[in-house]
Amino acid sequence: MKGKIQRKVLKNGLTVVFEKRELPVVSMAFAVRYGGAYESAKEKGISHFIEHMLYKGTPTRTAQQIAQEIELKGGILNGFTSEFITAFWCKMPSKNLNFGLNVLSDMMKNPLFDAKELEKEREVILEEIKMYHDTPRMYVLDKIKNILYKEPVGMDIIGTAENLRNMKRENLIEKFKQVYKPSNMIFCIIGNADFRKVCEFCEKFFEKEKAKFSISVPAPVLQNGILVEKRKDIDQVNLVFGYHVPKKSDKKNYAAQVLTTLMAGGMSSRLFNEIREKRNLAYAVKGVSNIEKEFGYSEIYIGTSKENYELVKKIILEEYEKVSKNLTEKELNEIKEQLIGNYHIGLEDSTNRLVEVLGEEISGTMDEDFEDCIKEVKLIDVKELAKLKNYSFFALLPEDK
Repeated sequence: MKGKIQRKVLKNGLTVVFEKRELPVVSMAFAVRYGGAYESAKEKGISHFIEHMLYKGTPTRTAQQIAQEIELKGGILNGFTSEFITAFWCKMPSKNLNFGLNVLSDMMKNPLFDAKELEKEREVILEEIKMYHDTPRMYVLDKIKNILYKEPVGMDIIGTAENLRNMKRENLIEKFKQVYKPSNMIFCIIGNADFRKVCEFCEKFFEKEKAKFSISVPAPVLQNGILVEKRKDIDQVNLVFGYHVPKKSDKKNYAAQVLTTLMAGGMSSRLFNEIREKRNLAYAVKGVSNIEKEFGYSEIYIGTSKENYELVKKIILEEYEKVSKNLTEKELNEIKEQLIGNYHIGLEDSTNRLVEVLGEEISGTMDEDFEDCIKEVKLIDVKELAKLKNYSFFALLPEDK
């Protein structure tokens, strides 16, 4: 259940955000306000590479010890790199909170960037790039972003194999020193903890820096396109339909979320019903809105047969046109209730809530109430978005035999 947020900027510049829960579990994360969206084309992937390296050891802990101190106390350890944030999190029994706090803070402050470990991790990420390429669904979801935005914003957060091979140890260390400063860091904790003690720890552990962190974000350059690619040894067409929507600071992004849910947000959605239930053209029909701090886009993913993919594309366009003309207040209110209900279900998991709170802190929308914002969505705004004046489309097809 959503609770009251406590937030404090410490004297050293670090921001602590806390939501109290009485359950004997705590989710926590250290994060920096920096991710793929800040990177130039040549350095794309460096944030993700640094994320990997922070798990590879400190002067007092090996990579194995970092994992053991969390996992052998019943915890889960992980991290992620996104457009505007890189985060390192764990979920622990609340009685073992200090183990998680000590390990994560040590990782954030004292990574070794050991030369041998760095070369080994480079190979790991190269395999990760291959995995994304060789998994059709993941590949097409990355590809639609490439079509919707010019470089560097349109590039994949993981970067390219060429970039990764060219990154030197000193590049990672220089970027780490620039970015991983208290004034650019957030510690977020959801669960049964003492806010005052957590703040005291973060105040003592991280020194105040001489100069505050400051860096600009490359402006996203929007574009659209239609692209078809063929590949051997696949039997299904994987296609993605995408279009630009308002960014996080624009309240109309909530109308975009309503529209995506209406179109492909479950088994009752319009496209699921039309494409799968009525015509049996697909198994997977999924939609998601990616609402970021400086840009936003929605995407519809469908897996279908080669002979039907043009028909599927036609149906998508027809269904959006129908919504732009015929959406009713009754259907709009039903989708609002669905979204609000899904939101409250998501709050049940403290890790989901952790990621959400970090996103709100990054985007400056901490005081917004999701339920109220969804309720305020107007019919005309959803219908206008559904007109789709511009859109992008990518299909990965089986190669002709």
